[in-house]
Amino acid sequence: MWIRIFIDYLRFERNLSEKTVEAYQTDLKEFEQFYKNLDEELSWQTVDADVIRQWVVAMMDRGNSAGSVGRRLSALRSFYKFLLRRKMVDHDPAHGVVGPKKEKNLPSFLRESEMDRLLDGDFFSDDFVGARDHLILLMFYSTGIRLSELTGLEMVDVDVDLQQLKVTGKRNKQRVIPFGSEMRLAIEDYVKRRMALGERLQVSSSFFVEEKSGLGMKPEKVRVIVRKYLSCVTTQKKRSPHVLRHTFATSMLNHNANLQSVKELLGHESLSTTEIYTHTTFEELKEMYNHAHPRA
Repeated sequence: MWIRIFIDYLRFERNLSEKTVEAYQTDLKEFEQFYKNLDEELSWQTVDADVIRQWVVAMMDRGNSAGSVGRRLSALRSFYKFLLRRKMVDHDPAHGVVGPKKEKNLPSFLRESEMDRLLDGDFFSDDFVGARDHLILLMFYSTGIRLSELTGLEMVDVDVDLQQLKVTGKRNKQRVIPFGSEMRLAIEDYVKRRMALGERLQVSSSFFVEEKSGLGMKPEKVRVIVRKYLSCVTTQKKRSPHVLRHTFATSMLNHNANLQSVKELLGHESLSTTEIYTHTTFEELKEMYNHAHPRA
């Protein structure tokens, strides 16, 4: 009955999606069944933190991921907070229970040799499309911008003389990213070819445009382009624009850029978000050691 009251609260007062509501309901009913199997005399009012910890251990023993267990524990915490506010229980046994730590997935990235082979190779056609696609790959790798930032670029955001981009990131925060002479030459080549194609490519203020309509490129199209070209130099499963963002950050740190600078270039809110790349560079260093050292 208490679960139903809570579910109605989530559905009608919090207006959560039906999928989310069903997940809460499933998680709570699972825990209820668990503590009943332990002791039929237990109830939501008499359950203590040890019972919840036993539930966490049981889920882990069944092979549930730390993320999955954490989500179910979060549902239980929300439920007990609700019961406490309604004075349906006099304590919250879930409050002090700590869930299992999630494993940090190291970001996928390409090696510098792979990027050199791609950008210096003959994979791109000698026309507008080839120049545009080459610049897209080079811009991701040279600046670390997000996909949404690249497709949101307008002509006025690209300053060739100062060699910098003005991008609009998450929560509409703007930042300026510098770029080098190689990208400057690629931009000049792309813009020249764009202008040579006539008026239809001058309709949009977007920097990257479709070759036929002249309209700004959609994120889906850019994803297809990136995957196509990355497939030429790597067999790794992830071949997305975000992989190039990771590749940019990893390359910067491998060449002694300080973490704060990389944070600013990527537009991260917190330095802890950027620190994941230090793990990446260490893993790469460890791999090189294992291959190179005779006693490794």
